[in-house]
Amino acid sequence: QVQLVESGGGSVETGGSLTLSCAASGYTYSGHCMGWFRQVPGKEREGLAHIGGDGSTSYAPSVKGRFTISRDNAGSTLYLQMDSLKPEDTAVYYCAADLCWRLVQGPDEVRNWGQGTQVTVSS
Repeated sequence: QVQLVESGGGSVETGGSLTLSCAASGYTYSGHCMGWFRQVPGKEREGLAHIGGDGSTSYAPSVKGRFTISRDNAGSTLYLQMDSLKPEDTAVYYCAADLCWRLVQGPDEVRNWGQGTQVTVSS
């Protein structure tokens, strides 16, 4: 059974940085992707970034150049380094793991989620 546990959320001022972590267990990373999504109340969950088994990465335009996704060598921990944070980055951030095409297709196709961690950016 796949288990994903996020940590590292919190409050920060505009322009600040945060690093989110996601510890994965019961998951075979090879051939799959892991990624980060976020959700604001009343809006759809938004895909931010994902990383493949070969280390290839992809980012949404809203975070490209500010956020960096990475994983440890064992593939058991996923990270999201968030820099130059803006108030519009305020959301609950979720870790996800699944076949790559499911992460690319969108949140409705993703089968494995973490519980979410709140990020609040004040102006």
